[in-house]
Amino acid sequence: MYTILLAAMEKTRHLLILYATETGNALDAAEQLGREAEKRGCPVHILSLDEFDPSSLPLEEFVIFVVSTTGQGDTPNPMKAFWTFLLQRSLSRQWLEKTRYAVFGLGDSGYQKYNFVAKKLDKRLADLGGTAIIERGLGDDQHPSGYEGALDPWMSSLWTVLYNEYPLFFPNGLDVSVSDVKMLHPPKVDITYLDSHEVYLQSSAEIDLKSLEREIVKSRSMLSGKKSSDKSKPNCFLKMVKNHPISRPGCEKDVRHFELEALSSTIKYEVGDVVEILPGQNPEAIDAFIKRCNLNPESYIIVKHKNKEDFVEDGVTNVPINLKRFIELTMDIASASPRRYFFEVMSFYASAEHEKERLEYFASSEGRDDLYQYNQKERRTVLEVLEDFPSVNMPFEWLVQLIPPLKTRAFSISSSLLVHPNQVHLTVSIVSWTTPFKRKRTGLCSNWLASLDPNQRVCIPAWFHKGSLPAPDPSLPIILIGPGTGCAPFRGFVEERAWIDSKPAPTSPILFFFGCRNEQNDFLYKEFWSLHSQQGKVLSEEKGGGFYVAFSRDQPQKVYVQHKMREQSGKVWDLLSKGAAVYVAGSSNNMPADVLAAFEEIVADEGGVSREAAVRWLRMLEKGGKYHVEAWA
Repeated sequence: MYTILLAAMEKTRHLLILYATETGNALDAAEQLGREAEKRGCPVHILSLDEFDPSSLPLEEFVIFVVSTTGQGDTPNPMKAFWTFLLQRSLSRQWLEKTRYAVFGLGDSGYQKYNFVAKKLDKRLADLGGTAIIERGLGDDQHPSGYEGALDPWMSSLWTVLYNEYPLFFPNGLDVSVSDVKMLHPPKVDITYLDSHEVYLQSSAEIDLKSLEREIVKSRSMLSGKKSSDKSKPNCFLKMVKNHPISRPGCEKDVRHFELEALSSTIKYEVGDVVEILPGQNPEAIDAFIKRCNLNPESYIIVKHKNKEDFVEDGVTNVPINLKRFIELTMDIASASPRRYFFEVMSFYASAEHEKERLEYFASSEGRDDLYQYNQKERRTVLEVLEDFPSVNMPFEWLVQLIPPLKTRAFSISSSLLVHPNQVHLTVSIVSWTTPFKRKRTGLCSNWLASLDPNQRVCIPAWFHKGSLPAPDPSLPIILIGPGTGCAPFRGFVEERAWIDSKPAPTSPILFFFGCRNEQNDFLYKEFWSLHSQQGKVLSEEKGGGFYVAFSRDQPQKVYVQHKMREQSGKVWDLLSKGAAVYVAGSSNNMPADVLAAFEEIVADEGGVSREAAVRWLRMLEKGGKYHVEAWA
């Protein structure tokens, strides 16, 4: 863990900005705060919460927290250790009495626990004696300008409060606009270029999985500026052995069943776990980007971060890597949209005046809404933006710093390792949509997986980890609610319990509620569920369980999983009374809240208690580790 030592810090008053992010948005917001503070002459330190020693928090006079909320109110991974520390009972109510803080949260009001992490952090800091500089800010992805719709006015208020109370904080004054600051700070990375003859090159015959692993670790460690670790190394490499559509061809949704087999290392996972996959990028887009940016694809580079106090050369990050390979493995050039600061930096490198003016406008607070419409709403890619501003010639150092990193994509595992040794199965909806200006967009990873031919050996880097759905003990009765691709983890649950049941070993009942639009179009794994619902099988009524389907569009009135739950309220209550655990998976829109409301109604009606008592009962179920939700946008 990175520890801030007070003696090593400047003695001048500074602003500490701590962030916790999963997707990168909180980091972007933290860096935006840092840049705006620096423009006003305020020294800034920006750190991820997993790089900060929480025991030194009382030594900090001013701290800004920028934290995202993930999933169903979950704490982002970089914040978990910090949050556990803050919850210690030994910390007194005066622990932070000399610390002033502000909290800005990033969330999505479409989720039930909107900005839950920011709210609970704000409360805990106050409970420990901290004094809020300003009321917490809550960014909302649903806002017409995204989280920046709340960040800009909140940041303006923050600077005003700080300046009024501590004018020395901002030697350059309070009001500084982009046009006032003509200087651009140098990029945070240095790049050393080498010709291919200066680098030992392996022949194609020598390039194996170990070499690919080293390339991934090297490139991604260089990009992050952090010492390589086991986290950056894939757990294994997979190959596609089955790519099978399970929705009817030509219907609105293309859902695939993928079967992947290990090429290296033995696969280890439990049902309910998640696999993260690093997708390949379109070779044509990579070539177009290299050409647009006047780069030499044959060059070899070493990327080093300036002023990275925690960066230690480790024999991996100081080894050259091919420039084109670095881009392929780390820079999302044809899927992710660039951030606002990208447009600000572009304005400094635009030679055409009309392009420079438009970029400066996009980077300003006045142009924020227009930028959101042009960029985020249309999901413009980095390559498309660069092509829209042909006079811009940005140094590669800036591109490495500002282009969104290529991220792994997480999928619920839909198989049991007991049933399919050395394999992992996925149930994936192939993502595509149309933007407000009728431009077709596609999801990078799902479409890449769908394009893979099982007859070709394409290596798929994979990482396995725990999700939100712990593997249930075979003796535990379970109630599963999984509409659409939310059925994925529960296919693994049913497979595994059926395998155990065949030994024979006693297993408890499974009650499963599935939902889709039409029986003919997207009844995913119909034969599988039917097989395991037969007499005496794990989903059968004879075993005390059952399988119930809601076809939402097959009748005039829409029917969803919560309606089927109410129809079977007696069975639901019977299993709950016997200590059943509840598992919910699927779309994060309204489904988790609607399912919870159905449970509240069932508990109240069948249990003969008030609705308020039912709500409390279900909260206790959740606190007891028996109500689990895994939802995705």
